[in-house]
Amino acid sequence: MGEPTIDLLRDLIAIDSVNPSLVSGGAGERVIADFVSEKMRAAGLDVQLTEVSPGRPNVVGVLEGARSGPTMMYCGHLDTVGVEGMKSPFDPIEREGKLYGRGSGDMKGGVAAMMVAAAELARSGGLKSGKLVIAAVADEEFASIGAEKLVHDWKADAAVVTEPTDLVVATAHKGFSWVEVASEGRAAHGSRPNEGRDAILAMGKVLSRLEKLNQRLRSGRSHPQLGTGSLHASLISGGRELSTYPDHCKLHFERRTITGEPPGIALEEINQILSELSAEDAEFKATARLEFERLPYETPGNHPLPALVEAALTKTGRRPSRGGMTYWTDAAVLGEAGIPCVIFGPGGFGYHGLEEYVVISEVIACKEALVTLAADFCS
Repeated sequence: MGEPTIDLLRDLIAIDSVNPSLVSGGAGERVIADFVSEKMRAAGLDVQLTEVSPGRPNVVGVLEGARSGPTMMYCGHLDTVGVEGMKSPFDPIEREGKLYGRGSGDMKGGVAAMMVAAAELARSGGLKSGKLVIAAVADEEFASIGAEKLVHDWKADAAVVTEPTDLVVATAHKGFSWVEVASEGRAAHGSRPNEGRDAILAMGKVLSRLEKLNQRLRSGRSHPQLGTGSLHASLISGGRELSTYPDHCKLHFERRTITGEPPGIALEEINQILSELSAEDAEFKATARLEFERLPYETPGNHPLPALVEAALTKTGRRPSRGGMTYWTDAAVLGEAGIPCVIFGPGGFGYHGLEEYVVISEVIACKEALVTLAADFCS
């Protein structure tokens, strides 16, 4: 037997929990949720397993204090992205202080840390007051239906989302919008330019304006922790065949947002571009629609939670630092529901890549800090 947190992490990595909304036939969270549920019950927590959608449960374990007090929530997701191209995605391999495998960093390292933190607290006599909620949720890698169900069913006074931050106490993260743009042309034989209208060249005008918009965003207002907003063209398709004027083209782009930018900003910006192009060319036809949007998040500025996390990390012998994350997390869902959050978890490399790992010492330090934080906050 090795260190309990790392032993648990090995078991978590070995369970296939690929998100089926991302990868057809993905295993989903059922098997790993059953395993997590069993482990939390064995540690002495009261456990609820709730079906969010068929075969895709949330697991919530609760450690009740001896008397009433504040509620702290630790939250992490059980699903992972796909494994195509990986050699041994579910075979946890340790090398040079790193543990490799799909989900090791994103984010089973954080899940293991919060589970063992609760188990250690329970084993040492529990909390003197308050309540610790350990939430292992489904579907963060796609639509966060797990987090949305969680905040519908559970409340807390504060939360830590244990995504990988390299042990930085992250008090903000970016949001994102996915937008589809469809340009309309007129099909005709390639030798008859007077009859055809090129939808792909029309989309080229859109791309040119989006490039200029991105340049303005990158040189515009900057958040002290998140930097600037940005956008990129993600996918494009169109046309019928080489000898035919294309009558359709579709572009999908992503706009990354920072706090202070309003909901719907990406659709507003692209509609302004399409309006300008239509005014310049009466035959230009294109429409845009918002496919999906998640808002950025920032911890309320006067909340004591970041300082408490930093103090807890200091007790592990590490020097704390504060920052923001470029990626989106379930903290935004919790925050929108009125639960102040920070993002804090062990670091690693290769998230969503072909070789992913988590730093073992940071998993252990994260667990130790979470033990201290829960005891301090709930009392």
